Amino acid sequence: MSTLDASETQAEIDQQWTTRSRRALAKTFPYEKLLPDTQPSYLASWIYVFGALTIGALTMIILSGAILSIEGPTWWHTSSVGLFVNSIHLWSVELFFFFMVIHLWGKYFMGAWRGKRAMTWMSGAITFAISIAAGFTGYVSQTNFDSQWIATQAKDGINSTGAGAFFNVLNFGQMLMWHIVLLPAAVIVLVGIHILMVRRRGIVPPYADDSKEVAS
Repeated sequence: MSTLDASETQAEIDQQWTTRSRRALAKTFPYEKLLPDTQPSYLASWIYVFGALTIGALTMIILSGAILSIEGPTWWHTSSVGLFVNSIHLWSVELFFFFMVIHLWGKYFMGAWRGKRAMTWMSGAITFAISIAAGFTGYVSQTNFDSQWIATQAKDGINSTGAGAFFNVLNFGQMLMWHIVLLPAAVIVLVGIHILMVRRRGIVPPYADDSKEVAS
């Protein structure tokens, strides 16, 4: 192959969408940022632990929820094993929200949106909002008196906003699908995006200590 043919072939390769996508991805998320060898010293703060704990609780929610989905929504009423798995699912959700709220408020007071990190902060806040909807649809999918009471109490409030035309809390099948398919998928995708953004921009540094500057 001549030099001209080789250059033309390389030019064609450079124009392929897979080549452009790979290069753009490598530029946006270089390996040294995705898997860094070192981290700044201020990462030792306990507030960052709650972000990792939130991901751990989400993992347990997904695993226990998958088992409950396979066995069916009424399995935990008739089986001690089902009751145990459902309890793990419930407490994982409780811990998930507990860790997420601490992480969210901690990062709020640390100004986590500084240094071009606004999208990182927004992705976390949106994930929290969607998680509330996921938790609500889970409560109305329990197939017990509690779920019926919650659904009937929420019906009028949701209908008053006009959302009842698309989000019928008295429709068990619709609520179950929202809970086990759509909302979990959205949470998982947003958490993945959030982690990638944290890797790309890095951990937000602490506020500067103005008192030291004044003293000096």
